[in-house]
Amino acid sequence: MTERGGPVRVAVFVSGGGTNLQALLDALHDSPVARVTRVISNRPDAGALTRARRAGVPTTVLRDPSDPTEVQSALADAQLVVLAGYLKLVHASVVARFRGRIINIHPALLPDFGGPGMYGQRVHEAVLASGAKESGATVHFVDEAFDRGAIIAQERVPVRQGDTAETLAARVLEAEHRLLPKVVLDLARRIS
Repeated sequence: MTERGGPVRVAVFVSGGGTNLQALLDALHDSPVARVTRVISNRPDAGALTRARRAGVPTTVLRDPSDPTEVQSALADAQLVVLAGYLKLVHASVVARFRGRIINIHPALLPDFGGPGMYGQRVHEAVLASGAKESGATVHFVDEAFDRGAIIAQERVPVRQGDTAETLAARVLEAEHRLLPKVVLDLARRIS
């Protein structure tokens, strides 16, 4: 698959509990196409780090997520970078190094309901407040601004009468868990 003959090496950035990381770990566990080889976080208490360690995947906690040298070092031999609930802006030099190979999952149908401060429950509350009839998950390439890179794939889910931010979030998260591994595998096939 790669110049070394093995699966594409995927580094995953996380800030929270890591359910999207878990979806990737499960989907790529024995994959000949791609494998999670490093999990990087800006928070030492991120639940995602526990998931990674349980799966035997090396972890790195960044001392300063805004330091591009530290981030580049953590990425070492990564070939594909996935932001899965990572709440920090990635430095432009890292984006440049991985252009076309760095992606993010967002819990709404971009370009709507994205940008600085739009994460977690805030996104779902904004969708509900807008009166939108559908929401969903978006995987997009990362560029120098929050949630503005080219869209790769989306999965739509209905907004139902009586939905709360929590019920909508649960439905969108299921879509994220299906969409992210599919996109990662598709991209890995193109990279290899």
